Amino acid sequence: MNGNAFVALLLRSPLNFLLGDTMLLTVTGRKSGRRYTTPVGYYRDEEGFWVITSRERTWWRNVREGAPVAMRVRGKDLSGYAQAILEPQAVADRLGDYLEHVPMAAKPMGVRMENGAPHPEDAARLAQERLFVRIRPD
Repeated sequence: MNGNAFVALLLRSPLNFLLGDTMLLTVTGRKSGRRYTTPVGYYRDEEGFWVITSRERTWWRNVREGAPVAMRVRGKDLSGYAQAILEPQAVADRLGDYLEHVPMAAKPMGVRMENGAPHPEDAARLAQERLFVRIRPD
């Protein structure tokens, strides 16, 4: 069993609370029609759920133009509409909100914080490597 399979097992169990702000996200392949489920970290605000991921990953391509998704969040099954936010300036702008909600992510991502905001050079670099997926729940 790989790491994602173990995390998915925990998220489907009564012990899901141990993983905090991690959910199971299910997307449907644009070409294959297959359903893919992956554990992802998230934060939530008034616009919905936000997931940051590497541009090297492939799952987000299925929601690039927007698509329905299924989620398992804190033991509850939800549905929503996801769309990838790819434009580097939009990603850099969103990074400040992300790090406000998940401040411990700054150091592993190599982002220096100045007056509570990500250093502009670090935000610009990260925006080339990462993207956000916004999920609006139904």
